[in-house]
Amino acid sequence: MANAASDFGKQLVTRTPEVAGGLLRSIIEFAINGNTAFPGAKTTAARSLQSKGEREAAIDSIVMQHIGLASAQGFLTSVGGLITLPVGLPANLAGLAVLSVRMIGSIAHLRGYDVDDRRVRAALTLAMLGDDEVRRLVSEGKLPTTPLVIATSPMFDADLERKISERVMGSLAGRMGGKHLAVVVVRRIPLVGGGVGAAVDGWLTFGLAAYAKREFIARQQASIPRQ
Repeated sequence: MANAASDFGKQLVTRTPEVAGGLLRSIIEFAINGNTAFPGAKTTAARSLQSKGEREAAIDSIVMQHIGLASAQGFLTSVGGLITLPVGLPANLAGLAVLSVRMIGSIAHLRGYDVDDRRVRAALTLAMLGDDEVRRLVSEGKLPTTPLVIATSPMFDADLERKISERVMGSLAGRMGGKHLAVVVVRRIPLVGGGVGAAVDGWLTFGLAAYAKREFIARQQASIPRQ
């Protein structure tokens, strides 16, 4: 199993930038727009706002929902269309990526950002790396700035989008190629694996939510978001 994970990680890293970008666009497109069985970010945000009546309460509800989904064992089997999503990633990794993007996208949408804007989508992609990794890449000069600055920049930067795609795909590959191999192994241990996997996935989702809430600050003239 370790060799298989490592081999997959190497294959993912060596994909061309065009392929990496295509895989991520598939994830983001599905997470934002969804389908009849899996509501996308805009629909999720609109429903939560209608239910809670206030933006921040709606955001908190969405965060708790996605932490629960990420932690739940077997959630992939109940998400229509997700398993067949042609992203070239293992089901669990693809599922967590889609949930992460949907959650971050819902937060951004409720804070007044246009999640159909390519600048915002690039920012959503970068936010998948989390606070620590983004800070490290910016401090080392490997990326120029943060998700907030990208989302509100005056123009779209295709080269920056490509760099972000490469970094995010590299991070996904690393999770399968050894950085989190201990977790992958423990997941396979009966009784123990499920609990560890649920805790790790839930904690990662919680951290991404906190980061997204800090980055995608409310836009002063944002209108009430619609589906």
